[in-house]
Amino acid sequence: MTERIESLLARTFEKEQAKFRRDVDWKPLLARFVAEKTDDETRARMGLEAMLAAETPAFMEGERLHFLRTVRQIPDLHGEDEMAARRASGTAFGEKGVVFNLTADFAPTIRDGLDARLAEMAARLARARAENDAEGISFLGNAILSVKAVLGLVDRYAAEERARGKGQRTEDSGQTSERSLLSAVHTGAKTFPEALQVLRVLHYALWCEGEYHCGLGRLDQYLLPYYEADRAAGRLTDAEALEWLEEFFVACNRDSDLYIGVQQGDNGQSVMLGGMTREGAPAFNALSRLCLAACGELKLVDPKINLRVDKSTPLEVYEAGTELTAKGLGFPQYANDDVVIPALVRWGYDLADARDYSVAACWEFLIPGCGLDINNIDAVSFSGCLDAALRAVPDAPSYAAVERAFLDEIQRRADALVQKYRHVDVLPGPFVSVLSDGCIDRARDICRGAKYNNFGIHGTGISVAVDSLASVRELVFEKRLVTLPELVRLLDTDFAGRPDVLSAAKAAPKMGNADPRADEIATRLLAFWGHAFDGRRNDRGGLFRPGTGSAMHYIWHAREIPASADGRLKGQPLSANYAPSLDVPVKGPVSVVRSFTEPDLVPVCNGGPLTIEIHDSAFARPDGVTKVAQLVKFFVARGGHQMQINTINRETLLDAQAHPERHRHLIVRVWGWSGYFVELDREYQDQIIRRVELAAS
Repeated sequence: MTERIESLLARTFEKEQAKFRRDVDWKPLLARFVAEKTDDETRARMGLEAMLAAETPAFMEGERLHFLRTVRQIPDLHGEDEMAARRASGTAFGEKGVVFNLTADFAPTIRDGLDARLAEMAARLARARAENDAEGISFLGNAILSVKAVLGLVDRYAAEERARGKGQRTEDSGQTSERSLLSAVHTGAKTFPEALQVLRVLHYALWCEGEYHCGLGRLDQYLLPYYEADRAAGRLTDAEALEWLEEFFVACNRDSDLYIGVQQGDNGQSVMLGGMTREGAPAFNALSRLCLAACGELKLVDPKINLRVDKSTPLEVYEAGTELTAKGLGFPQYANDDVVIPALVRWGYDLADARDYSVAACWEFLIPGCGLDINNIDAVSFSGCLDAALRAVPDAPSYAAVERAFLDEIQRRADALVQKYRHVDVLPGPFVSVLSDGCIDRARDICRGAKYNNFGIHGTGISVAVDSLASVRELVFEKRLVTLPELVRLLDTDFAGRPDVLSAAKAAPKMGNADPRADEIATRLLAFWGHAFDGRRNDRGGLFRPGTGSAMHYIWHAREIPASADGRLKGQPLSANYAPSLDVPVKGPVSVVRSFTEPDLVPVCNGGPLTIEIHDSAFARPDGVTKVAQLVKFFVARGGHQMQINTINRETLLDAQAHPERHRHLIVRVWGWSGYFVELDREYQDQIIRRVELAAS
């Protein structure tokens, strides 16, 4: 790491950038929208114009890539009463209602520049006018003004840059000249630094428009041509390229505390590396390695690295990823092409698109630029389903009857979600539409639909449900230690007065120990879940994708149920995503992998990684990195879909709770993202500590 990057990193972490920020009262703008009944598309455009007009060009000493948030608040474009009225009329929205959990198609605009997009839209607007296409005229008019607003801020930055004498020396056709990297936002990038600057501006503008959890996608693919051209022309050494890349990664952390999420760090700045090209060729390349190296040196939570692998991926690639795990970053998160690509094709994605997949905010799979999938629109609580089923069949004659009632309840809740989301609206985003495939040609905002419009549904508390079913079978129907009605009463009282039943529940078979008595239940559960939405379509023509993730529901759903038949007490959280229950003393990570790869994961591949905690002492051994890399490779070979590994230490976490000032840089994996431990709410901290208590070293 160069001294310049080291200085930028330190000052960014100390939040020096905050000195440039100010508050803006956007209430008058919202009041105007409400009073004038301004249409949604115009609100989106005017909101972006107002936001960017309020921004002030700001520079941190030593930076070469610009654009920094100076306004803390993004305008609210719709009042609470307005949104409530829409929902009351039967319209559903995903979260805040805007475009979110989306990765734009950055590549064409990095290549061509925004001037080319303006020319393209002007030509399309002329056609729309000739066709009397009112909706197209409205969209294109607002999109053009949105792009001009972005370029207006670019030009203000460039003017200030010139005044400060901050131009970059570039070589073009043998001529050396002073050229602002920002000019590439107009005309398109020719060099690696220019491509990074354009990407910084485009990504920044999405957040300012109101989109959130905006991913960066397959950065090592769409930036590779610029990197290779610079290397071939002798304009850039690998060391210089690394410095530019590290500055871009540092910049991703400057404004991230202003990005919304359930917790600080939950901001969706994800990058996908490796995998294969759209043609099916191996895609892991020199820039992929450079990205891993940059993350390893910086040790920041953003961008969050995902690494695509398959059975043929060399061990050294797994080891390169594991080097980051060893540093305690909580990533990379691995995605298995051998499972994910067939899953996407099964759901109707074109093969070339499926090969080009990335992730949304955390781990839900999407196709950059051509998908408006709402990958986490809702969730089904498997633990809640089982609790309801146990109360519905007090006289169940057999374990099979209990399991049948459980699956029936899952289906009932799945059907209810299909009905709940029978009509879903998305609010317009003219600028993100400019960066989305086909929107200009169709003359329609991406909110009207894209090539793919699927909804993802989480399935939460998988291991708690499986373990509880195994316990019911053993305690009620095999050992007859307790009747089903008696067990239900015990669940409502945290097993009060029956410590023997609690002990037996904890000792019953558990998922994660390669115990077929539990794993065969998990196999049936996920086989059923994978087909719970078969034949169902949303009103956008998309289907419902079931998954094994939890997002924040592992905390939320735990609040809704009493104790569980597996011995979990009321108030205790569920395991995050696809992982053993918190209080299960597993035999080791290999047994966990064996258990969690027994089911067929293709039908439930909306996303949701196997999450494993490994004690940091594992990497104190000389072969620690290789052994953990082999574990990931073993998971992939057995048909696992996604995996993430936390490398942490219980004593360190407890000390961080007691003395947060000593551990400001401590990073943990939360559910599908990495964050600073001391910035998390206490209940999330406690859940992570409980996960670590039984971690195998």
